[in-house]
Amino acid sequence: MPTMDAGLQVALSVGVPTLTVLVGILISNSRMNDLRAHIDGKFVDLKDLFDAKLRRVEDVMDARLTRIEQELKIR
Repeated sequence: MPTMDAGLQVALSVGVPTLTVLVGILISNSRMNDLRAHIDGKFVDLKDLFDAKLRRVEDVMDARLTRIEQELKIR
């Protein structure tokens, strides 16, 4: 049965785990980028919702102020 050369054994014992760790880092980085994109999308949705609600409040307040001005004949 042929035996492994010591240099090949060291190269394999260092290279295989190193390669495994590097692949794991790349996969983890990819998942973090996906998560960041998902969270960014949620913040955009939340901003749009907030803007719409704020616009509605502004419209209601404007209508009420207009009615009060008309009642008091201010304008």
